[in-house]
Amino acid sequence: MTNAKFDLKSVDGTEPYGAEKSHQEKASIEVAPPPNAVEPDRELTPEEAEQARKKYLLTRFWISARGYWGRGGDGLAWPCSIGLLTLIGVNVGFQYGINVWNRGIFDAIERHDASTVYFLSAVFLPLVLGSVALVTVQVSVRMMIQRRWRSWLTTAVIGRWLANGRYYQLNLIGGDHKNPEARISEDLRIATESPVDFIAGVISAFLSASTFIVVLWTIGGALTLTIAGSTVTVPGFLVITAVLYAAITSSSMAVIGRHFVHVSEVKNQSEAEFRYTLTHVQENGESIALLGGEEEERTDLDKTFANVLRQWALLAGQHMRTTLVSQGSSLFAPVVPILLCAPKFLEGSMTLGQVMQAASAFAIVQSAFGWLVDNYPRLADWNACARRIASLMMSLDGLERAEQSNALGRIQRGETEGEAMLSLNDLSVSLDDGTAVVKETQVVIEPGERVLVAGESGSGKSTLVRAIAGLWPWGDGSVNFHADRRLFMLPQRPYIPSGTLLRAAAYPRAADSWTLDAIKAALDKVGLDYLNDKIEDDAPWDQTLSGGEKQRLAFARLLLHNPDIIVLDEATSALDEKSQDKMMEMVIHELPKVTIISVAHRAELEAFHSRKITLERREGGAKLVSDIDLVQRKRKRNLVLRLLENRRSL
Repeated sequence: MTNAKFDLKSVDGTEPYGAEKSHQEKASIEVAPPPNAVEPDRELTPEEAEQARKKYLLTRFWISARGYWGRGGDGLAWPCSIGLLTLIGVNVGFQYGINVWNRGIFDAIERHDASTVYFLSAVFLPLVLGSVALVTVQVSVRMMIQRRWRSWLTTAVIGRWLANGRYYQLNLIGGDHKNPEARISEDLRIATESPVDFIAGVISAFLSASTFIVVLWTIGGALTLTIAGSTVTVPGFLVITAVLYAAITSSSMAVIGRHFVHVSEVKNQSEAEFRYTLTHVQENGESIALLGGEEEERTDLDKTFANVLRQWALLAGQHMRTTLVSQGSSLFAPVVPILLCAPKFLEGSMTLGQVMQAASAFAIVQSAFGWLVDNYPRLADWNACARRIASLMMSLDGLERAEQSNALGRIQRGETEGEAMLSLNDLSVSLDDGTAVVKETQVVIEPGERVLVAGESGSGKSTLVRAIAGLWPWGDGSVNFHADRRLFMLPQRPYIPSGTLLRAAAYPRAADSWTLDAIKAALDKVGLDYLNDKIEDDAPWDQTLSGGEKQRLAFARLLLHNPDIIVLDEATSALDEKSQDKMMEMVIHELPKVTIISVAHRAELEAFHSRKITLERREGGAKLVSDIDLVQRKRKRNLVLRLLENRRSL
């Protein structure tokens, strides 16, 4: 859980304080509602259901990805795509020109026609330069489409991922969405790059095959064979041979590489898990070092990496088998047409130029037909990556549908009546499967109150705090704030962003929101004045600062932002008792009108609060069992207190 500050000027109170709407609009490119949930046929076996799920994942990927060419997509998508297709067509024309040039040059050599040889030699340079220029521009346009498509889709996915705290809620629900950072960065890159290559390749292959099949049919003509005294004429023998050759190699590749997709998918997942394990060690380096857990972490890393190597070995086996087919095909392809044309050349019905033109055309047709042979490994890798990013999309779909539906119950957010700063009206908090965590909580908190939420571990205190902050959406009832009030949350583990200490102190707003003297003054008040000389140093502060220093820094942020409501979730747990007292006294002195809601286990904190409410874990969800004043004051008692008094009087 990270520091979160909310602008309660909005009705629901969930928009991050200081966030710019232009950024939100930029991130929310995909405005269409999520597709309806697709449930597998109950009559399917588990294996068939899994296959149906994987098939739907590709459909789900395209539902979002094709939006790049839609009404809300990139304005350059269609011009670039049409331009790429045009370049491919013109380049095939240049290929045909070079193919005709081959025939002319070899015929001239056969005739010892020096003038024609010199002329064709001079023509060859413009042909090559034109073809090279076209291919260069084609690559540039193709990569522009890939880059812009990736940018568009990444922005859309990140926008959905960050919206309404979904990046946090994904940790609370089940589903195939582990390691979202790897899916967004690596899998989405491959998922958008490969289709452009594939479509360009398929179109180029189709145009090349169509063009040069005509060349083969025209040049080769019919082949007459004498078999057992009978004469057999094979029309278009070069075309038939090219098709049969490609069919054999492609079917062989499909059979040999039939497990390529699954192996690639498992390999990508193992790589993501290894990256996550390394990142986890780096982020928790201090705790691991203090506990001396290097050997245990090494064992875990070795185990995870061993799985990566195991999956790589399986993938290497797939590559070896497919390479056997592709390499053998590439060696045979140039020789086959020459052997087929040799009888007609020897009998004088074909010229040397025709033989060489046929050989060149056969190689191009074979390359076109053999597109699958050359690209099957990449196709399998794309398939796996598209499924992984689609799995994340489906989990986000589920959260979006839950936000738009009352099937599981959603906590409502609104404004309080009168002067109350915060009210919880029949608030129940549940898991995403409907399991209750906290039941029917009724609380009214007046301005300036300092409320301590107590209870044994597992009673739902932190869950209740998350619901108040808007991070936990499932449940019933409502959380209401006073209009035009701002909330600031201090978690047990404050988030320290990368960069300077100046930025860390000002987070989540920009460092230039306050003067340097104001930020230094805030650090002085929380006892971090010894860091003022390093405030503009760019250093790994997350690793450098101790747990207590991080919590002090969070209190400095609190002073700078000067909110109306503070939620402290074990925010002083890393401080000693004396330092804790100083922090609480400082907050009360510097922000005398602020409303405080604290979640803590330490009994000493009662001295800094005016009221204490206690949650008790029960079957069917925790309940609020007591609400007492720690400091006598006149205030409007809430409904729970009245109910408790009535029960005691019975």
